[in-house]
Amino acid sequence: MKWKNRKVLVTGAGGFIASHLVERLAGEGARLRAFVRYTSRNDLGLLRFLPPGLLSGIEIVSGDLRDANAVRSAVEDMELVFHLGALIAIPYSYIHPREVIETNVLGTLNVLMAARELGTPRVIHTSTSEVYGTARYVPIDEVHPLQGQSPYSASKIGADKVAESFYRSYDLPVVTVRPFNTYGPRQSARAVIPTIISQALTRDEVRLGSLTPARDFTFVSDTVQGFMTCAAADGVLGQEINLGTNNTITVGEIAGKIFALLGKTPRIVSDEQRLRPEKSEVLRLQAANMKAAELAGWSPQVSIEEGLQRTIEWISAHLDLYRPDRYEV
Repeated sequence: MKWKNRKVLVTGAGGFIASHLVERLAGEGARLRAFVRYTSRNDLGLLRFLPPGLLSGIEIVSGDLRDANAVRSAVEDMELVFHLGALIAIPYSYIHPREVIETNVLGTLNVLMAARELGTPRVIHTSTSEVYGTARYVPIDEVHPLQGQSPYSASKIGADKVAESFYRSYDLPVVTVRPFNTYGPRQSARAVIPTIISQALTRDEVRLGSLTPARDFTFVSDTVQGFMTCAAADGVLGQEINLGTNNTITVGEIAGKIFALLGKTPRIVSDEQRLRPEKSEVLRLQAANMKAAELAGWSPQVSIEEGLQRTIEWISAHLDLYRPDRYEV
């Protein structure tokens, strides 16, 4: 797909993955509209790390996904919508399940209704590997059963099913992209890899929850490429498509790799407040990524070692953004 002058909306544009997607699309000449959650500070989120020359050419729209009028206004005149806006932190969803469900389900409904009314040619809806719950078999393909093991995962299951219903009921041209655990520069300390790195850089001990959960970690540039290939591919409408590496590593093992790259050996301390409820912890996620390869021609390119090194370098240069002495929900 040629992106130059293509009119594209990205919701949740100030977030981790979305900011990288916006940067890539802007670099390829897309006419971008970025929807960010309103604050009285006019906070751009992670878009503030984009080169000024790129950022100046992006139309920034503030609002709330739960506001149907704000969403419709953002979707109007767009050729393509990347819907990444969501409340994503699992621990936060334990504390405020209503806010998470309203934002993720009703916000998605608003995007889909606007796209249907306005005749938007394609919507890329963002799911998460958390919708699968603990793997019943591996690798996890797109027909694996869904299980809500946290209010967050339940909200995303709901959003995914609303997207599916709009494709089946109204023939809305929507594709559901399901990233596994994306990591990389700009990610906040609510995620495990920045948590480990920021603590290891500044302390002699690293406080973590369970070390045994296994995850399929995908570097952010690979995830962004997956979004873009799914936006351009034929034969993907109405599909759910995993984006992952088809490899797993435990939290304990990823900590060991990070320590080795840093040349440090901090002591790992079990922190009870970081432990998730027993029936809520997802023990293993490993993506079957054949569908992405077959339908969109996508495959991951960045190794875990290279991705961790690039993430370490970014966090080292931006340590002022992290608070290693506290648990970020």
